[in-house]
Amino acid sequence: MRIRVAIVEDDPESMEVLDRYLKRYEKENNVIIDVSKYQDGDEIATYYESKYDIILLDIEMKRLDGMSTAKIIREFDKEVIIIFITNMPQYAIKGYEVKALSFLLKPVPYFAFSQEITDSISKIESHKDKSLLLTTKEGVVRVNIFDIYYVETMKHYLIVHEKRGSHTVKMPLKRIEEELKDSSFFRCNNCFLVNLDEVKSVVDDFVIVNDSELKISRPRKKEFLEALAKHFGGKI
Repeated sequence: MRIRVAIVEDDPESMEVLDRYLKRYEKENNVIIDVSKYQDGDEIATYYESKYDIILLDIEMKRLDGMSTAKIIREFDKEVIIIFITNMPQYAIKGYEVKALSFLLKPVPYFAFSQEITDSISKIESHKDKSLLLTTKEGVVRVNIFDIYYVETMKHYLIVHEKRGSHTVKMPLKRIEEELKDSSFFRCNNCFLVNLDEVKSVVDDFVIVNDSELKISRPRKKEFLEALAKHFGGKI
C-alpha cells in the first residue's frame, strides 16, 4: 500500500523526528510512504492540492498557525486525515471544528505515533473506493464519488460534473467508468456516464440529472432503464 503524508512543522528537530518515525513505520509495516515537508502552514495552504492521505500538522507556527491552516484545507479537501502535533492540549476541543482525527502531544512517543498512523490507514482503506483523485489544469482535486452527478466526454477530455462544480481532465471515459464500476454509474449514451442515485426522472428519451437533460441513445435505452429500475428496486 502507498500513502501520501505531508508534515507541516516549523521546528527542524520535530520535523526530523516525524520523518524518522515515518521511515521506521514504513519498514515495520510493509507500506510505502511518500513524504512531503512544509516549514509553515502557509506553504501547504497556498495553492493547496488535494493529493495527501494524511497531514501531520503542527499548531504553533510563525506565519500561519495549524488551526487556520486546517480551516483552509477543509475548504478544498473534506477527506484528508489531519493529525495535530502540539504541546498545548487545550487546542483539542477546537480540533472538532476542522474534523481533526486526533492530537499527538509533544514530545511524540513512537508507540502513540504508530498507533495513530495505523488507525489512519484503516480509515483510508475503508474509504478508498469512495473518492477519485482528478488531475486538472488547476491541480489535483479529490472528488467524492457520491457527489458526482454525471461524467461527460468531450473529444479527448472528460468533464466531471459534481456538487461543487465541474472539473476537466484528460482521460478516456472508459478509464473512469472502470474506476466507478462497483458504484451506481451507468452510461445513457456514448457521451454520458450517469450517477443513478442522482436521477430525478426520465422523460421520453432524456434522463434528468440535477438540472441537466441528458439524451438516452436508442441502443442503450432498454439497458439503461433496466439498470435504473434495478437500482431503485423496480420502482421506476
